[in-house]
Amino acid sequence: MPNGKNLGRPVEILLVEDSPSDALLAKEALRQGKVKNTLHHVEDGVEAMAFLRKEPPFIDAPRPDVILLDLNLPRMSGQEVLKAIRDDKRLSSLSVIVLTTSSDERDVLAAYGLKANCYITKPVDMQQFIATMQALEGFWLTWVTLPPGSVE
Repeated sequence: MPNGKNLGRPVEILLVEDSPSDALLAKEALRQGKVKNTLHHVEDGVEAMAFLRKEPPFIDAPRPDVILLDLNLPRMSGQEVLKAIRDDKRLSSLSVIVLTTSSDERDVLAAYGLKANCYITKPVDMQQFIATMQALEGFWLTWVTLPPGSVE
């Protein structure tokens, strides 16, 4: 049975993206998608960790079902965020999808070495980007069984 139907609630997505245009495209693609979701957006790694740890100003932040993580972030890189997530036993089971412009083999290997669940290189073309986001939604938010509940 598809995951989206199993949840019985909107899928909580945390988008960690500093590019306003890429964030807007991701939001639009997910808004047009078939899976009911709530998208939360932060612009850098420091904000991402505050959101995940429910620190101010994110005290009431929900636990995301999926994190879409850019690698090229200000203040704290995506790799640093991924490492911090995997090193924190309260967060380590979160599904993290790296969604970045880099196709550099070193970045791919480093992300998987830090236990990213998936690595996607962002297409530059707007239509391809939207198609990628919708395919990601179709697979990750519909068919994949995500870890249940948060560890508080």
